[in-house]
Amino acid sequence: MQSFVLRTTSDGVSLGLEDVTSVDDGEVTVELFHSALNFKDYLVGMPHSRVRRRDTLIMGVEAAGIIQSSQSADFSVGDLVILYGGAFGVGRDGGFTQSISVPPALVTALDATTFTSRSAMIWGIAGYTAMASVLALEDHGLTHDGGSVLVTGATGGVGSLAVRLLHQRGYHVTAVTGSPQHEEWLRGIGAQDIIARDDIGDRPGRTLGSERWSGAIDCVGGETLTNIIRTLRYGAAVAASGLVGGNELGGTVYPFITRGVSLLGIDAVDTPPHLRQRVWDEIGRGDVNNEELVERTLSLSEIADGIDAIGRGATRGRWLVDLTAE
Repeated sequence: MQSFVLRTTSDGVSLGLEDVTSVDDGEVTVELFHSALNFKDYLVGMPHSRVRRRDTLIMGVEAAGIIQSSQSADFSVGDLVILYGGAFGVGRDGGFTQSISVPPALVTALDATTFTSRSAMIWGIAGYTAMASVLALEDHGLTHDGGSVLVTGATGGVGSLAVRLLHQRGYHVTAVTGSPQHEEWLRGIGAQDIIARDDIGDRPGRTLGSERWSGAIDCVGGETLTNIIRTLRYGAAVAASGLVGGNELGGTVYPFITRGVSLLGIDAVDTPPHLRQRVWDEIGRGDVNNEELVERTLSLSEIADGIDAIGRGATRGRWLVDLTAE
């Protein structure tokens, strides 16, 4: 069975295709057809990764396929499922392979009349995070008449899907990107306005910036998140899921106290099953076949090049992996 494997070496790590089978057990065995590349895969593959929990690992933090056998009452043979979360692809073997056994906690069933394994991976963890962010903002009170909703990291997986979702739901979207060459593409997926990272906030010499954003989805973190918080409108919220820009939060408490803004954390790793199902049901109510968000489809043998591209910031939208391709 072909699998994309990481092995630690005296020089760091080696990444490559091997004829190996997962060593991990689980009550649910799934034949896998599609996976996708995520920034987390890049973090797992770093020589001195703080994310990876094992020295030898089949990589891939998500995958989709059909159940071959099940000892769980919650899942049946033939179910279309998506796998992610917990230690998947981090501390136990992941989805860059063709068949794997996992515990039920990592399995979410999808409606096969709506999704395919490919469309499930167009969404994947990124789409789940994007929709969970949108729902969190709407639960907090986001409305269509409050002004523009900001999306950072808009050319990435979470950001691009968030732009698309917000546009489809009728919101005015301002996309933030450091890649001006992708502006036309961003407008094509629903962004009305496009700005650079340095244009998120204003009045840098003051504690609070102008009230600019009716809500925000932040996939970056660090200084970007700090600038968002100080420029949210009164009572608005930012749904935060990324830390590529840093894991520290600067600024002051003034936006929270004097403007009543909120910081909503979005998790896709340990989400309870009922919350996962709510998000996937909501995704399934819309158009799940967003092929225009797919920049490339790779084979297992091309994953190393894809991981390198992520590290260089040279990807846009979703990069899928066809696990059946030669």
